Amino acid sequence: MKKHARLILTGIVLVAALAAVFVLPISKKPFDFGKQIAPWRLGLDLVGGSHLVYEVDMSNVTASDRDSVMSGLKDVIERRVNLFGVSEPQVVTAREGDSYRLIVELAGIPVDQAIKQIGETPMLDFREVIEVGTSTAFLPTQLTGRYLKKAQMTFDQTIGTPSVSLEFNEEGAALFEELTGRNVGKPIAIFLDGQPIEVPTVSEKISGGTAQITGKFTTDEARKMVERFNAGALSAPMELVSQQTVGASLGQESLKKAVNAGLLGTIIIMLFMLAYYRGFGLYASIALIIYIFLSLAIFKLGVTMTLAGIAGYILSIGMAVDANVLIFERTKEELKKGISKSAAIEEGFRRAWPSIRDSNISTGITCAILFVTTSSFVKGFALTLGIGVLVSMFTAITVTRLLMYTIALKAKK
Repeated sequence: MKKHARLILTGIVLVAALAAVFVLPISKKPFDFGKQIAPWRLGLDLVGGSHLVYEVDMSNVTASDRDSVMSGLKDVIERRVNLFGVSEPQVVTAREGDSYRLIVELAGIPVDQAIKQIGETPMLDFREVIEVGTSTAFLPTQLTGRYLKKAQMTFDQTIGTPSVSLEFNEEGAALFEELTGRNVGKPIAIFLDGQPIEVPTVSEKISGGTAQITGKFTTDEARKMVERFNAGALSAPMELVSQQTVGASLGQESLKKAVNAGLLGTIIIMLFMLAYYRGFGLYASIALIIYIFLSLAIFKLGVTMTLAGIAGYILSIGMAVDANVLIFERTKEELKKGISKSAAIEEGFRRAWPSIRDSNISTGITCAILFVTTSSFVKGFALTLGIGVLVSMFTAITVTRLLMYTIALKAKK
C-alpha cells in the first residue's frame, strides 16, 4: 500500500468527486446526471402523505392459515398502492395478541385518495378466456373467492416440483366442475382485484372440488400464489381503524432543520479535529468529507430517507471520526518513542485496529437487531447508521492511512 499510496488515494478522491456531483443539487448540464439517474427518495415524515392502519378480522380464519392470509393481504395492498407510482411505499404487518393489523404509509398521497385506492377486502374471481380475432376478452363467471375454501402449496412426490392445490366448498365444486367441463384444453383466468394473477390451462373436466395448478414456477412463486388465493378466498375483512395525514410543509421544515443540524455538526467536528490534532486533523477532515459523499451516494441509490434515517446518519458522522481519534493518539504515542514517522503510523494503526474493529462490530450488530425487530420508523435509523459504520471503517482505515502515508513518505524524501 505504501508504494502505491498516492495512486490509490487519487482514485478514491476521483470516486468521491463523482459521488459529490451525484448527490449535490446541481442543475447545470452535464453535472445534473444525479438528479436524472436517481432522485432522492424521501419518506412520509419528510414529504407528507398518508398513514393508515387496518384491523384484520381473523374470527373466521383458522390459526394455521392466519400468517398466510396476512402475507396475502400485504401483497394485495402493495399491488394496489403501486398504482400510485409511490417510491418505496411502506406496507407492514403487525400482531399484538389476537389483533392483526396492516400499516400502510404512502408518501405524497392524500389520505382520502389512499383510502379510496386501497379499498377493503380483496376480491377473487374466475373468468373464461374468449379469443376474439387478435384480442382477448375475459368473461366473468359465478365462481368467486367465496366458494374457495383454501389454497395450499404441495410438492410432486417424484420430482419435488411445487404446485398449488385448490379446495372448493360443495357449491363451488359444482361451479368449478361446470366451468372446467366447457373449457377443456382452454385457459381459465383467475383475477384478484380485477388483475389476472394466473391463467392456467384446463387439461380435463375436474370434479370433486379439488384442483391443482402446475407449471414451471419456483417455490417462492408458488407460495406467493397461495397467499394471493387465500387473501381473496378466506373471510378476513379489513377495517380502517386509524388514519393520519402528515402535512408536506411540516415535512419540509423537518428536512431543513435536519440538514442544517448535519452541516453544523460536521463543521464543528472538523474545527475540533483541526484545532486539537493540527495536521492529523486535516487528514481526518478530508477523510470525513470523502465519507459524507460516498455514504450519501449509497443512500441516494437505494435508501428511502426519513427523519429517523437522517438522525442515524448525523450520528454516524460523529462516530466516523472515533477511529481517527484512536489512530492519532496511538500514532502520537509512537512518535514520542523517537521512531520514524512511517513506522509510527504503521504501529499506530496496528494498535488502534482491535478497538476500532470491536466497536464497529458491536454497533453493526445493534443496527442489525434494530432493523429486523423494530418498526419501519426505527429501521430507517438502523439502516443509515449501519451503512455509515461500514463506510466510516473504509474511510478511517484506508483513506486516512493513505493520506498519512503520502505525507510521511513525501516528508521523508
